[in-house]
Order: sequence, then C-alpha cells, then structure tokens
Amino acid sequence: MTKSKEDAVSPVIGVILMVAVTVILAAVIAAFVFGMGSGVQKTKIVAATAQNIGGEIVVTYQGGADDSSLDRTSTTALVATFTQADGTPITATTVFATPWAVGSTASAPHTPTTAAGLVVKDHVTVTATFNDGTTQVILDTQV
Repeated sequence: MTKSKEDAVSPVIGVILMVAVTVILAAVIAAFVFGMGSGVQKTKIVAATAQNIGGEIVVTYQGGADDSSLDRTSTTALVATFTQADGTPITATTVFATPWAVGSTASAPHTPTTAAGLVVKDHVTVTATFNDGTTQVILDTQV
C-alpha cells in the first residue's frame, strides 16, 4: 500500500481570501479614522420653475420640504441667473424680491434668439442658500 501525497489548491485560496478580508477591513477602518464619510451633504428639497411669459422669462419659487431651512436673513438666498444661448448674460444676477415666500418671482427680459430658423433657448439657473451655509442649484433649465 503506497501513500500518495495529494496537495489541493485550497491552502492557496485560503491565504488569498484572508489577505483580501484584511485589506477590506483596513480600508473600512481607515475611512472611519480619517473621516472620509463625514463630508457628504444631504440634498435639500426645494424647487423653482421657469417659463416664458409675454417677452419675459419668469422664475417662480415653488417651495418644498426644506423651505424652512432657507436663509431668510440673506437678501441673496434665492438667486436666478439668466444666460443667452451664446453664453452672454441676459441681465446681471437677479435676486428674488424680499421678503420672498412660495410663489415669489424673479424675471428678466427675453428676446428669442434664432439660428438656422430655429428658436434657441436661453439658460436659467436658480441657486438657494440655506441656514447651514450650503448653496444648492434648485433649477437648471432652458426656456
């Protein structure tokens, strides 16, 4: 009766798995120690709409779940920026009239631009500043 030595691959796989688990654990611990996960901001829920009404672009603040966290002490808490299709500003930054609330509007004159017989839309962006100091784009559209 002869004894044959049959080594399996399982010790090598075992070592590879142990090293992988160690590396993953080290990465998770490092993330907590160095604070990599602490800089994530919560998205605030507020909204605005834009439409072309009688030669003006009118932006209306619609409110939302985080309306109460808007910085109402700042006169620039809601700012609308209007830009022509070629990138030139239609007007300087337009601040919503204060005191503003749901339904408040900001507007800019609108002269349709045409190129190759098509009407080119203008770009409207609205940013909001919140009590915690964060600023968020709440509308980015073309009208």
